[in-house]
Amino acid sequence: MARLAVVGVGRIGGEVAYLATSLGIVDELVLYDCDPGLLRAQVLDLEHTGLQIPISTDVSAIRQSDICIFSAGMPRNPSVKTRADLLETNLSATRDCISLLKGFSGILVTVTNPMDANNFVLWKKTGISRERCIGFGGQLDSARFGLALRNRGITGFPFVFGEHGEHQVPYFSGLASAVDIRQREEILTELRGASMEVIKGKGGTVFGPALHLAHLTRIILKDAQELIACSAVLEGEYGLSGCSLGVPARVGRNGIRKIEEWDLDEWERKKMDEAGRFVKDLCERAVS
Repeated sequence: MARLAVVGVGRIGGEVAYLATSLGIVDELVLYDCDPGLLRAQVLDLEHTGLQIPISTDVSAIRQSDICIFSAGMPRNPSVKTRADLLETNLSATRDCISLLKGFSGILVTVTNPMDANNFVLWKKTGISRERCIGFGGQLDSARFGLALRNRGITGFPFVFGEHGEHQVPYFSGLASAVDIRQREEILTELRGASMEVIKGKGGTVFGPALHLAHLTRIILKDAQELIACSAVLEGEYGLSGCSLGVPARVGRNGIRKIEEWDLDEWERKKMDEAGRFVKDLCERAVS
């Protein structure tokens, strides 16, 4: 039996709960939200699907869950320029929910933006090992990178390092052909603004994040040890520490099994160092 907890059951949290159950990835749900009306509505909506799956709203059951998707807080909207701008707003939600995770022995997946900083805070304040704290965002950024490449007729394995935000680092070294600096910067600019058109048109991103989160849940529960882009608390990897940042990692039943250190070219190394400095500053502010 696999139990999934979702803390914050709004747009993305609710959709992940639905996908994980409808796709047969989990057998039980534990749902929590600070808005009791929304929580009740999401529970009823799931029950009305006819899927016969136990749904608990008992917060103590979170601690016995295999995976917890942490998506509490405010989402981006058209007035929020970058994910980092949500730091102060969403830190209060993160801090309010830390007590729910005391004694949690499963895998924590952080979604709340700014994701990298919140993943670091949750690791620092809950006592959960860094291997069991996975920040979500790199899978989605990598999918967007793949779309940008296909639209330009460029082939290769799309992978994004760095911050889930303005300081993301597309990994051009893994592509089949070289991409010059001008085109790299053009693609990076496109990736930075990829979500905003969706946010302006429909209020927020849903399909992409939810599908990749469901896939990540499956990877963990099946102990697939699949290589994905995710945010991990770093202790010297890529020459960085004191932050959580997007890197390639093998993920399985026990969380992050291995962080892989790939060679970066000069452009990528510079961008990665910039991402590290920026996110480390956010993390220091968040835990101070």
